[in-house]
Amino acid sequence: MSVLEELKPYVIGLDLGGTNSVFGIVDSRGEIKATTAIKTQAYTNVADYVNASLEALNIIIEQVGGIGTIKAMGIGAPNGNYYNGTIEFAPNLIWGHDGVVPLADMFSKGLGGIPVALTNDANAAAIGEMTYGVARGLKNFIVITLGTGVGSGIVVNGQVIYGSDGFAGELGHVIVKREGGRSCGCGRHGCLETYCSATGVARSAREFLENTTTPSVLRDLKPENITSLDVSLAAEKGDQLALDVYAFTGKMLGEACADFAAFSSPEAFIFFGGLTKAGDLLMKPLKKAYDENVLKIFKDKAKFLISGLEGSSAAVLGASAVGWDL
Repeated sequence: MSVLEELKPYVIGLDLGGTNSVFGIVDSRGEIKATTAIKTQAYTNVADYVNASLEALNIIIEQVGGIGTIKAMGIGAPNGNYYNGTIEFAPNLIWGHDGVVPLADMFSKGLGGIPVALTNDANAAAIGEMTYGVARGLKNFIVITLGTGVGSGIVVNGQVIYGSDGFAGELGHVIVKREGGRSCGCGRHGCLETYCSATGVARSAREFLENTTTPSVLRDLKPENITSLDVSLAAEKGDQLALDVYAFTGKMLGEACADFAAFSSPEAFIFFGGLTKAGDLLMKPLKKAYDENVLKIFKDKAKFLISGLEGSSAAVLGASAVGWDL
């Protein structure tokens, strides 16, 4: 380690979500030394958002010894373009859905010129797993984030795949049902995200309730209020309809992963996000469908792993790992 690195032992990680922006100051061992957060959607103007972020950040920066201890900053964000350090047409950000926002440059200037890197949030998760998590030592793997939507970070030969424009790796928007597919926020129909996200599980439950007569505790709830957590809790108690929903979800995801294997021959699929808390309810049908559909040359080669990094801290660690690369 150089003298300069010893003097600058920390990076800032920002998990920029549609609801909350969580900041952490992280050391090279992946220990989060200080955190703070602001509400992302409280600001309609990006300049106001950055100013509020800097005010919150300056407090925790002083807690670790001032800006002189900060090597860089990494940001994981929706619709993040690593090449340009921009957020581009992000539908869930009030200040980011109508154009291109040079967010990395704005933070760099606000923090006295420190280098700032920005990438898609799922790519940040992949880098975090490779740096701190279950992907340490792996060179070829796919991280699939299962939250409100479905994201992915693809690593081949130790490098994140960004493609020609910085937006490669949108596996959540691979179409898995051509005829009669569900409408997606991206404007298309039948995307994986509409079936295998937390919101997709809730949509499946509503469809199963409408189209079957299977008894279920979910019938006691208003359909529009059903969440994936409701489905998971019901399934854990043996509710047959809820179990059918997870079997359907796992099958869809397993079939999709079988197709993804043909692209990059991964050593592992790593699943990250709230939906993974369903555990075997999701993973058993997923693995079964994968084994039944994967090309023979890839059979029994990939591991199926659940991220050991937890919640917003995992996303902050992933973002910080992007900063360590600078």
